[in-house]
Amino acid sequence: MRAAVVQLTSSDDLAENLAAAEALVREAAADGARFIALPEMFAFLRREGQRFPHAQPVDGEIVGRVRAWAGELGVRILAGSIAESVSGSERVHNTSVLVGASGAIEAVYRKIHLFDVDLGASGGVFSESKGIAPGDEVVVADTEIGGVGLSICYDLRFPELYRAHAARGARWLLVPSAFARATGKDHWEVLLRARAIENQCFVVAANQVGRHPGEYESGGRSLIVDPWGEVLAQAGLAHEIIKALRPQRRFEWCREKRCGSRRSSLRVRTTPTVQRTTCCNARSNGRPDWSLLGRSAI
Repeated sequence: MRAAVVQLTSSDDLAENLAAAEALVREAAADGARFIALPEMFAFLRREGQRFPHAQPVDGEIVGRVRAWAGELGVRILAGSIAESVSGSERVHNTSVLVGASGAIEAVYRKIHLFDVDLGASGGVFSESKGIAPGDEVVVADTEIGGVGLSICYDLRFPELYRAHAARGARWLLVPSAFARATGKDHWEVLLRARAIENQCFVVAANQVGRHPGEYESGGRSLIVDPWGEVLAQAGLAHEIIKALRPQRRFEWCREKRCGSRRSSLRVRTTPTVQRTTCCNARSNGRPDWSLLGRSAI
């Protein structure tokens, strides 16, 4: 199976972003891709601190367009993420939607770990939790190509989430992102390859690239990584498509070599009400609670 990643520089122009995404999805499908991943907030990337004028339910216009492309082209598409409206709240969810080749929705994941950081003078200050509500569910889609674990951007810094994916049978880990250039230049590839090796999974990471409205800058360099940690395809710093074949024998070879068993002898304590081995609780301040599993640094 041929997988493809679409790398974009999304803006606050919905129509322009959708047109750019559609053109690249069609190009990837024409070149033989059967699975195409789009980046985080591919259809509308707001300026930091502003509201989400195009927030909508999962069955709204944006996902509807992606479902139409998937059904027409006969390809599976990851709608990187959208701003999903939340009933009764001014905040939204940052929501990733996996769409099957028939156009049916296969899985919906709401970003758990929110990007509240100060990157200093060179990177800026970000408070994602002011406008976005955290999700609280680990999602693995059961598909004919194996289990597909969903995550978004800053989730990448929390390896326990991906261990939960692996424990639920994931063979693919998806990481649509608008990963900041300031930290991504040092950490992006390292973390993606680590998640692949630790969990013996293929990692497909579609990133935004370049400068967006409001001076935010994404680092590009989208990646497809195999379970050995080898980079099968990597983008540069422009709008582009990268593609890679998934060799099944490579997956099985890695398992046979037992190069990084997905079984752990570590047993994490639980309370009667919280199973922290597979899921997290969203605290009132928007930060998830992985307290028994440790925290991530920026």
